[in-house]
Amino acid sequence: MTIAIGILMLLSYILIASEHITNINKAATAMFAGVAGWVLFMCTGTEFISTIHAAEFTEYLDGAAPDWQHSHQFIANNVFLRHSMYICSLVMYLLATIAIVDVLNANECFGFLKGWIRNRNSQWVLWISCIIAFLLSANLDNLTTTMLMLLILKKVVADDTQRLYIGAAVLIAANCGGCLTVIGDITSLMVWSKGAVTPGNFTGAMVLPALVAMIVPVALISRKLPSTISLVRPTVIFRGDDDLLPLWQRIILMAIGMCGLWFVPTFNRITLLPPFLGALCVLCLLWVLNEIFNRGRMRSEQPSILQGGDHRLLYESIQVIMFLVGMSLSVSVLIECGVMQVLHRWADALVPNIYIFSVIMGFFSAVMDNVALVLTGINVYDIVPADVAATSHDLLFDVNGSYWHMIVYCGIVGGLLLPIGNTAGYALMRSEDMSMWWYFKHITLKVLLGWALGLGVYFLVINFIR
Repeated sequence: MTIAIGILMLLSYILIASEHITNINKAATAMFAGVAGWVLFMCTGTEFISTIHAAEFTEYLDGAAPDWQHSHQFIANNVFLRHSMYICSLVMYLLATIAIVDVLNANECFGFLKGWIRNRNSQWVLWISCIIAFLLSANLDNLTTTMLMLLILKKVVADDTQRLYIGAAVLIAANCGGCLTVIGDITSLMVWSKGAVTPGNFTGAMVLPALVAMIVPVALISRKLPSTISLVRPTVIFRGDDDLLPLWQRIILMAIGMCGLWFVPTFNRITLLPPFLGALCVLCLLWVLNEIFNRGRMRSEQPSILQGGDHRLLYESIQVIMFLVGMSLSVSVLIECGVMQVLHRWADALVPNIYIFSVIMGFFSAVMDNVALVLTGINVYDIVPADVAATSHDLLFDVNGSYWHMIVYCGIVGGLLLPIGNTAGYALMRSEDMSMWWYFKHITLKVLLGWALGLGVYFLVINFIR
């Protein structure tokens, strides 16, 4: 049955990597693989739990003879529940952040960004867009940040080719900003939720490599742009007296949303409660303020402010969450049937150097979604407690070990080598009708150079921290 589950997951990984060819949604593929894998595991789970969970299963039986019913109850109540609790905590956090962004976006809290970006100087538009994307992505996920910036750029830059170059630069900046903090990307969130890194150490190790990985390709892209760009002619739309909040109210909502998300790691450290509870607290405060600020409109016959607007952000984010659920289910069943242990032995035998292993995973991320690769990579190895680590190799896998930094950095930046390597890249392809060949021809080598220089900076930084 292990072979059957392994083949199922291998086929699902191939389908996920070839989504741009088959046009089969990778979220649907991942969810089917995850559900089917657990069904197969449940059918023959006794042979797995009697070896991997022998002590727990014996205690669960409490002297009773093992049978089909006992093994299935143990899998459902102990094995599967443990994994589902971890998955649900990630999903709850992402849902809370999506709701926070939806409230801010519905109140036009990001509207002032268009005024900052609008300028005929191409260098100003490029660098301000990338700086905003980098900083926003440190709080929000890179897909949300990329889509927000692409929507703004469509209202600012008229020329399609110029907007394509700037959109690619924004994609790079948003992804690099995502690996700046533990809440900036799904992959870094997963590593933090596993307990492999702490927020302060992770940001300290990643800040300079992330900046280098962004600045180098953006600087090279800037040479492709003319000195001035063509702007979209502004249109004046009458919105009504009650349709738009005053600037000071939008600033308050924006500050609470962004600062609240920054406070989530501190909330987790102080209370030891899951991060999603901190995000829910921020969401509750935003909702209360939203109702207070919009009470005039809510009392009138006008529709609620949260009913209008562009919901593409919400639609894309829900797909990402469904993909994460499917991949998490798939990886969890691979852990329980022993496939990850086999991959661990193969990795140690074939690529004993974890730095080379991380770089290889980064290259694979270019043709396959980086979430799937990083989720697999962080489960191939276990966290080695500091008091157990006996060699320098063990120290690479302790809390804040170099492996956890490398797998996130290489997964995120390596996934930028091609637009199909991350979900935000797909959003850029759909938004600007961009071909993968155009991206490979004009962007890939620039990203590769930034990635390589960022790795060099990382080794300098990590040696200083150590």
